[in-house]
Amino acid sequence: MHISCKPVVGIYILACYVSSLPFIDCSISHEEVTQFEIDTHKNLNSKTYKQVSPQKTSDIALHGLLLWASMGFLMPLGILITRMSSREEPGSMKNRVFFYLHVAFQMLSVLLATVGAAISLTKFENSFDNSHQRLGLALYGAILVQALIGFFRPHRGKKERSYWYFVHWMLGIIVSLVGIINIYTGLRAYHKRTLKSTSLLTMLFTAQVSFIAVIYIFQDKLDYMKKQGVTPITESIESSSQDTAERQNQKELLPVVACGKRNALGNLFD
Repeated sequence: MHISCKPVVGIYILACYVSSLPFIDCSISHEEVTQFEIDTHKNLNSKTYKQVSPQKTSDIALHGLLLWASMGFLMPLGILITRMSSREEPGSMKNRVFFYLHVAFQMLSVLLATVGAAISLTKFENSFDNSHQRLGLALYGAILVQALIGFFRPHRGKKERSYWYFVHWMLGIIVSLVGIINIYTGLRAYHKRTLKSTSLLTMLFTAQVSFIAVIYIFQDKLDYMKKQGVTPITESIESSSQDTAERQNQKELLPVVACGKRNALGNLFD
């Protein structure tokens, strides 16, 4: 009886060992599959962002350069120029020069934005599922509307001129501000797509925007600051007339004294 139990115990131990083998194998294969999926995901991400063709990289850079020149430089510059023209006398030579410079810069801005939009539509995957593409599409439509408003402006003296000026001014400011914001989102998208550093470009663009903002803020205050140290003509005329009137009153109040020879001692005690 004792001898017959040994084979049974051996068979039982062998069966337990064999039954544990699939579980060990499954656990190892699961860890290997998980690691393989992680590596595959990393490789796909690296292919998506690192393996961008040089041609597409140059297209992205050209698109960004054109939109910067349009919305980040020419539009704000046109706003500064038209503010300078408003300080000149209407119809003067300087007023006309500033006006035509404003028109030229804005037309060039629309042209560059059109070329940049064409590059985006023809060479990029535009699913419009991110903020940069959506803002770009809305901005391009607003630029075209602003150009049409500029061409169909009423003549001076008409009642519609004030309403036209308000709409043209507000839309121009909004387009410039949103365009500057979209340039920052474009720099972030460029870094995300190519993994290239955009820190220097961001700092340079921020310095440019800050410089334009300072000029815009102090542009109207510059003449006012200059006039603070100069006495206005009207005040000088009024002060001189008041001095003349006071002198005449003093002459009338002085007693009439007979003219005679008087010495210095007498003058001292008068």
